[in-house]
Amino acid sequence: MNDTDRSRERRQKIVEEFCTKVGVKETRKMKSRCEKDRGILFGLGMFGLVGWSIAIPTLIGVAAGLWIDKTWPSHISWTLTLLLIGVVLGCINAWHWVAKESKHD
Repeated sequence: MNDTDRSRERRQKIVEEFCTKVGVKETRKMKSRCEKDRGILFGLGMFGLVGWSIAIPTLIGVAAGLWIDKTWPSHISWTLTLLLIGVVLGCINAWHWVAKESKHD
């Protein structure tokens, strides 16, 4: 096999990948047009869902940390530790919801 054959095969593979990507995007576009419009309220609801899914675990972590720091004082700040854990869990939770909603698109 010479260089022109390899180049031709590589170009053909690139064209096939491009056509596949365009086909997937076109399918999503057509599906979106067929579904009812979700509108601005859906977008605001998603912002609220993401915000609360991060805020609630964070606040629970802070409250638990404050209680632990008051009840059992130590050199470790449980408030900061549980705050970070709450933020991480909240972000994972928000990512889960966004990924779940993206599957509908």
